[in-house]
Amino acid sequence: MIDVSDLRKGVTFELDGNLYKVLEYHHHKPGRGNAIIRIKARNLRSGATIEKTFVSGERVQDVRLDYHTAQYLYNDGDTYYFMDTETFEQYPIRAEILGESAGFLKENLEVKLTFYNNEPLDIELPTTVDLKVIQADIAVKGDTATGVTKTVTVETGMQIQVPAFVETGDIIRVDTRTGEYVTRVQA
Repeated sequence: MIDVSDLRKGVTFELDGNLYKVLEYHHHKPGRGNAIIRIKARNLRSGATIEKTFVSGERVQDVRLDYHTAQYLYNDGDTYYFMDTETFEQYPIRAEILGESAGFLKENLEVKLTFYNNEPLDIELPTTVDLKVIQADIAVKGDTATGVTKTVTVETGMQIQVPAFVETGDIIRVDTRTGEYVTRVQA
């Protein structure tokens, strides 16, 4: 058992027989009384998101997770397939469980698979990924002085805000934690 004040973004815990991963964590200490901990968490089996409020001092069940390095292979619509790089065993994970992480996956990308009792539950992406821009609007001359951004579509289908100078065919680096443009890798 762990105290709810130990819950932070990324921590996995068990509550009412379900496994949850903390997405957001807020600690509020009013003038009197116990602190209030508000979390937003994702059910690792169903993909559903919940918001929960705890009073400081409450406890939840911690879980022991295993991690394996895996390589993303392909998807067939709503199931994504990964291969363990040591055992070459393949693991399917449903799209609703991956959530927004699916938008960063491209073939052969190495990720860290999270297991609970030999069941693959989640993935941990590298901090940044390089993605090719497949569609970008043409920048209007004179817009560059104001730091104007535009929306581009990358090879995974995800849309990202980038500076106006990014063009179709460019490879850009994207932060997987925030989904934001970092830099242009190759023009």
